[in-house]
Amino acid sequence: MTALAHAALEHLTELLGARCLTDQDSAQRYGVDWTKVWAPAPSAVLLPETIDEVQQIVEIANEHGLHLVPSGGRTGLSAGAVAASGELVVAFDRMNKVLDFNAYDRSVTVQPGVITQQLQEYAEQQGLFYPVDFASAGSSQIGGNINTNAGGIKVIRYGMTRDWITGLKVVTGKGELLELNKGLIKNATGYDFRHLFIGSEGTLGFVVEATVKLARQPRNLTALVLGVPGFQEVMKVLHAFQSELDLTAFEFFSDKAMAHVLAHGVSRPFDTDCPFYCLLEFEQVSEQTADQAMAVFERCVEQGWVLDGVMSQSLQQLDQLWQLRERISESIAPHTPYKNDISVTIDKVPEFVEAVDTVVQDAYPDFEIVWFGHIGDGNMHLNILKPEALPKEDFFEKCNNVSKWVFEIVERYNGSISAEHGVGMTKKPYLGYSRSPEEIAYMKAVKRVFDPNNVMNPGKLFDL
Repeated sequence: MTALAHAALEHLTELLGARCLTDQDSAQRYGVDWTKVWAPAPSAVLLPETIDEVQQIVEIANEHGLHLVPSGGRTGLSAGAVAASGELVVAFDRMNKVLDFNAYDRSVTVQPGVITQQLQEYAEQQGLFYPVDFASAGSSQIGGNINTNAGGIKVIRYGMTRDWITGLKVVTGKGELLELNKGLIKNATGYDFRHLFIGSEGTLGFVVEATVKLARQPRNLTALVLGVPGFQEVMKVLHAFQSELDLTAFEFFSDKAMAHVLAHGVSRPFDTDCPFYCLLEFEQVSEQTADQAMAVFERCVEQGWVLDGVMSQSLQQLDQLWQLRERISESIAPHTPYKNDISVTIDKVPEFVEAVDTVVQDAYPDFEIVWFGHIGDGNMHLNILKPEALPKEDFFEKCNNVSKWVFEIVERYNGSISAEHGVGMTKKPYLGYSRSPEEIAYMKAVKRVFDPNNVMNPGKLFDL
């Protein structure tokens, strides 16, 4: 460590005391996310408790030419929170309080370290609902959700994290505190910088406070799991149900995904084996709603779009049916999956999936492809499982080829290389498949305005 770095460490230790951590265990714990490509190597881990401390950390970083990496629940899948090059990790675990609740506006103000599930439970205690939901809700933090504009299983009805943030306090790369939009629903006073920070992956500044809008609680959620003969039929089923019902979710998964989940101990929903499965959810607010759902189901069966199906009759059965979708990632994890999180417009999904299947299977016929995702918003999760006899190094080398082929198809269909997981370091080389050179140039220009010394999460999204 240089003398300059030692001086910076002294300043940080003066500021934070025992909350400035330099031991190897802390570096390994806080310097990573769920990606395993880059080894964590931060110079120190900082645990601020106040906005003022965050501002001082940023000022020290600017003074000494240091780099800062934000750390939330460390559940990211793009290496956006990995500190691999001696950066300082700023972990928001101690800024984890609910600060205020406004019953009239149905909003809650929280610090960035609040766990997503904690916010969901707080909303429920107020008789309300925070609808952004996904598998890592029990450990992800609101600050991280905002930085990646997290989506999940309810987007078809409720939208992304962006749609629920009415105000932000952020510390920029200069150390300045900005209060953005102040919780307002309507505010026509020029540029809304709030939306620049949402999805910015901590490259412009740190979210230190958020005002979050809440919704009414859904009533009598009911799920249907349907077996369908092909991907075209998945789309027809989606259209048929959306024409009659306001769906809160529409998920899909392949027979291969189903096989892994069943082998993992989840109960089979019905006896018929099907190439694809849909899980759709709606509010059964009356008997008429249930009758509508059954009428659409019967029409889909008559058309040959659905081969079999089951509808939940209790909260317990609702949970059991959701296990079929929510435990896919867990069930395929032992097979070292290569994962990709991609999206196209909904109408292009069938031909897009067919194009990806073809290019991967032609090149690597021994690779098992497992599809699942949020078909109702065009977001698909491509998972390729490592053949047992193939060494990891060889598998990942081949998957680099797959990434290029897949992203070329994404570009052809005007899609996104990252629907909800962010870019980070993992997808940084491929940003040009979704963003034009002109867009990337403007993004870099915005970065320089808010973070002129490149203090904030450098090397993520793009390189300056």
